[in-house]
Formats: sequence, structure tokens, C-alpha cells
Amino acid sequence: MPRPLGELEDAVMTRVWQWNRPVTVREVLEDLQQERSIAYTTVMTVMDNLHQKGWVRREVEGRAYRYTAVSTRAAYSAALMNEAWAQSDNPAAALVAFFGMMSPEQRESLNDAIRIVQRDNPLPAPPREPEGGEGAARP
Repeated sequence: MPRPLGELEDAVMTRVWQWNRPVTVREVLEDLQQERSIAYTTVMTVMDNLHQKGWVRREVEGRAYRYTAVSTRAAYSAALMNEAWAQSDNPAAALVAFFGMMSPEQRESLNDAIRIVQRDNPLPAPPREPEGGEGAARP
């Protein structure tokens, strides 16, 4: 289970996920600087930490690294939700409470997701009863 990202880690990963291509520390720094004052070394340290934690892989290009996300934001979010659900002593009640917090748009997204999963992974058909039903004579 992934541990939740810290605030700055999330800001960095948001860019890596959104851009969906290999990025440099400089690119992330310049984008972050539009929102806050931050040093190159700080961004470099965060990206190195994300690499050490397995969130990004990196390849050398010239004298710099290019970082690429290892998984998607959706996969990260799903893992966090799954872990939170698994920690509940009453998973059904946790789901009911969670669904109750959802907006109508979120519920529609949930319905769409359920339809996709059911289409792609249909439940197996229940076992068929022997000919003649329960009271049929057995050979």
C-alpha cells in the first residue's frame, strides 16, 4: 500500500502525471515557481525521494535526469481507497458511508465504473441444477 504523498510530493507528482512524459527537475521547478517560492535543490530532493520510494523512474539525459511516473494517479488513488476500506472493521458500512458522501456526479462516475467492470469481468453464471430440479431421481 502506498503511503499518502506529502504536500510537496503531491504537487510534483501532479505535474508528472498531468504531463505524462519524462520531465526534468528544471521543468517541475519552473512550473512550481508560478505558485510558490521554491529552490531547485528542494525540487531535486523531492524528485530523488520519489525515485527512492518507487513513484518515478529516472534516466540520465546529458547532465540531468528525466523522471517518469511508474503508475497513474488513478492507480495511486485506488490503492489509497482500497487500503482505507481494508482497515475498516465493517467494510460494508464504510462503503455505505463513503457513497453517502458522494456528489451526484461522483455517484454517476461510480455507476459508470461498475458498468465497465461488469462488462469486462462478468460474474460467473450460477451452477445449473440437474435436469428435473431438486427432487429429480438420481441414477
